[in-house]
Amino acid sequence: MKNLMICVLLCLPACLAYPLDKTVKEEPNADFVQKYLENYYNLGNDTKQSVRRNDSNAVVKKIQEMQKSPGLKVMKKQDFDVLKGRFRPICADTIAGHYSRFPGSPKWKKSNITYRIVNYIPQLSIEATDSAIEKALKLWEEVTPLTFTRLYDGEADIMMYFIRRDHIEIAYFGGSSIAVAFPPGPGINGDIHFYDDEPWTEDYSGINFLLVAAHEIGHSLGLFHSNDPEALMYMFYKDPTEQYQVHLSQDDVNGIQSIYGPPSSSSDKIAVPKEFISTQSEPLVRCDPELSFDAITTIRGETLFFKDRYFWRKTYMHHIPILYSTSLFWPTLPSKLDAAYEAETMDTVFIFKGNQFWATKGNILEAGYPRSIYTLGFPPNVQKIDAAISDVENGKTYFFVENTYWRFDENSQSMDQGFPRMINEDFPGVEQKIDAAFQKSGFFYFFSGPLQIEFDPNAKMVTKHVRANSILDC
Repeated sequence: MKNLMICVLLCLPACLAYPLDKTVKEEPNADFVQKYLENYYNLGNDTKQSVRRNDSNAVVKKIQEMQKSPGLKVMKKQDFDVLKGRFRPICADTIAGHYSRFPGSPKWKKSNITYRIVNYIPQLSIEATDSAIEKALKLWEEVTPLTFTRLYDGEADIMMYFIRRDHIEIAYFGGSSIAVAFPPGPGINGDIHFYDDEPWTEDYSGINFLLVAAHEIGHSLGLFHSNDPEALMYMFYKDPTEQYQVHLSQDDVNGIQSIYGPPSSSSDKIAVPKEFISTQSEPLVRCDPELSFDAITTIRGETLFFKDRYFWRKTYMHHIPILYSTSLFWPTLPSKLDAAYEAETMDTVFIFKGNQFWATKGNILEAGYPRSIYTLGFPPNVQKIDAAISDVENGKTYFFVENTYWRFDENSQSMDQGFPRMINEDFPGVEQKIDAAFQKSGFFYFFSGPLQIEFDPNAKMVTKHVRANSILDC
């Protein structure tokens, strides 16, 4: 997973120190040291117990490897501070060579790449943000056949967001990242997320936006990291106190040209007007009037809308829902899900496909799944669940199967007596087959093909019929 996204990490505490002599001494930061070396430098099981003592040659070797990998000077004095240096790590992965590419060498299969700056932040003016992005793109445009065209609405190849930190990205990439970028491809691939609570600046008094944007665009074009300290794709961020001119090194040029080749003649590099740009390559069209959903669920205050191999993620912070590949967050889940619902009191989302279901907390699938839906109390003639809604007020979950529904008690973990019942008897006005459903603000929302039905369970009446895609701000 680390190869799918680039995480810009804050500097680790300058307390990771090991003398190179054999003196046995308890290391007060052992837990931090062990976790760091295990995660990022493959510290073996046979040496983990030695982390708490500074007499381990294996640990010392790993510390030196950590310094040597990105080209830093290997310190040989006692009590050296590993990361009290001139650089901050851009990503926690180690580097083996000069420029590198993502596994599978993904690339854009066209020469004109569209981009869109979706939103802005108070720290940077609109003019400063636009200018930095244009300069960053120009660096890569000048050494490749690529051109870049800005879009002001709709889906672009590279969507750039200032976005809040959230539980899914923190779960995958850690809470200290300040930006993430995806390699070329459909959906979320190619996109860049800059975390909006970082001290972004035009100069070097904080996080220099131009430098990070240019680096992340390199990832969006298909480059991974370089261990050349002069490269823009170097894994370490230059010290903000240093005056540094953002530019491509020869290593960057070699890397990007290994993917796209050298630039065409200047007469060939003409940006394509946005009205001529096809959007047919997009995997799903959010505002398609015929859009339908496979499953919908809330998750920790957000809403996920599943369709085929993707899902839209809608948060209260962002007007436009973001499209993701389901496999990015849950690699083992099947596509075309049948139903999903959130059991808020358990902080768990249950996901259904055929006669099986999974449980997940955030992006982590629970052990012991998938399980059979028959363990919930369904009879053998039920082959699949069409939709599900969990009502936190009464502790009941409603499972919709064709023209009937079942009611499950979350407290007793058993089906209520007297079910199934007919949907149209207890939900008058809901006559259509239900594809997906969820609850919000006391209302039930049913989806049938391109139709969305708002139902008030207290008044027991339908209150609204609208297009299904209206829930995605269309």
